[in-house]
Amino acid sequence: MNAHDDPDEVITEQTDPDCGPGQKKLKKADDRFDQGCLPGKRLGQLDDSDAVLEPGEQASSKNMTLLANIPKNGAFASEGSFSSDLAFQGNYAYAGNYNGFTVYDIKKAHKPKQVAQVVCPGSQNDVSVSGDLLILSTDSSRSNDTCDNEAQSPTIEASWEGLKVFDISDPTEPAYVASVETKCGSHTHSLAPSHDGETLYAYVSSYSPNAAFPDCQPPHDLISVVGIPVDSPEDASVVSEPVLFPDGGNPPGNGSRQTSGCHDITAYPSKDIAAGACMGDGVLMDISDRENPVVTETVRDTENFAFWHSATFNNDGTKVLYTDELGGGGGPTCNPTVGPEKGADGIYDIVDGQLEFRSYWKIPRTQTNTENCVAHNGSLIPVKGKDIMVQAWYQGGISIVDFTDSSNPKEIGWFDRGPLSNERLILGGSWSAYYYDGYIYSNDIQQGLDVLTVRDPRVASAKSVKFGELNPQSQPNFNG
Repeated sequence: MNAHDDPDEVITEQTDPDCGPGQKKLKKADDRFDQGCLPGKRLGQLDDSDAVLEPGEQASSKNMTLLANIPKNGAFASEGSFSSDLAFQGNYAYAGNYNGFTVYDIKKAHKPKQVAQVVCPGSQNDVSVSGDLLILSTDSSRSNDTCDNEAQSPTIEASWEGLKVFDISDPTEPAYVASVETKCGSHTHSLAPSHDGETLYAYVSSYSPNAAFPDCQPPHDLISVVGIPVDSPEDASVVSEPVLFPDGGNPPGNGSRQTSGCHDITAYPSKDIAAGACMGDGVLMDISDRENPVVTETVRDTENFAFWHSATFNNDGTKVLYTDELGGGGGPTCNPTVGPEKGADGIYDIVDGQLEFRSYWKIPRTQTNTENCVAHNGSLIPVKGKDIMVQAWYQGGISIVDFTDSSNPKEIGWFDRGPLSNERLILGGSWSAYYYDGYIYSNDIQQGLDVLTVRDPRVASAKSVKFGELNPQSQPNFNG
């Protein structure tokens, strides 16, 4: 998602030079909240007549069942405390929130228990875990690098954004260890351990520089690589800032967002590769030298992709499914007016190192004009010989898509709730939906942690695959 500081600002419709002819951008007053380019129509003119669910209702395919839900609570209960990303280790799930993160005991998946809530304001607070460490992304300008902070203007040089490191050797008592400031903050990060296991590298994605921001200067054509020594995480530091777009990346004015950094990077450490979703560009990288990733391929789609958001490899590393976060996560883009090719997944085969487009895929269910809906975070369901992914679609719910045939992806399961309101668009829905050790876990922006099961012969073999640790942006190989 592209929200930066204030989630409660009113969304308005404005023209924008990055949008193509006849298009407008929905954005907030904060110019670092990019809502992407939508057809030049007001929301009331978007066709949602086929939407069927009302507030409080839910529906699913016959093979999917909601087993459990733990609502947001405590310091995270308010509407503006957005739930964000998820990571897993052993019997625990770690769930980000704009106000901090929550730890759940998921030993009994149908009866999860909340065991810790760490208050640490700073969007987005995406999380990753590795061994005894939890890494937290902060992508809003704060008064200091601790968890006792306030929002502070990025025009002030002393303001802070970046990564925080916690000790989770006792998951019920996370302990703050260190912080690392990074240019333009850390919208997301992806982990890639060194080949000798002694250093944990975090590839930090950030974007939207501004000449008025001392710590986020244009052109910002780079990512930050943070090295975290496993035995002395308090010594974490930025070890390199590789430039990914020496030619400037995707330019403005062609229908896709101008590239000024990356939104999300998915590393595949066992194959020494990574895929970057970088605003107006999709890239492949060689990360065999962990401190110096190198772009090996770049692709653009100025017809249908407004904002390259995230990426998922298939298990063989021969395909990449990219997502287009049209509307920035805050717009109602799942309707016939926007259509099936915008705000969708784009599936690419990797052929001789080159990305070759095969198809788009988008959920077929119309959502109402008060439901933000667009392609978002997902992970593979570990079925050997198949490419099957579970994916969040915000208020479009959760979908399972089989993209084994890259040119003919098919949905094989889904779960959806009705809108949070019929009167206004409340930002909500599934931020992340991931498969971990037999179950699907979803972090719902407003409704908290969901646990779902899928009973289908096409994915039954996945039950036998146990990850033990999962950071979907640090993709594991489930063939061993």
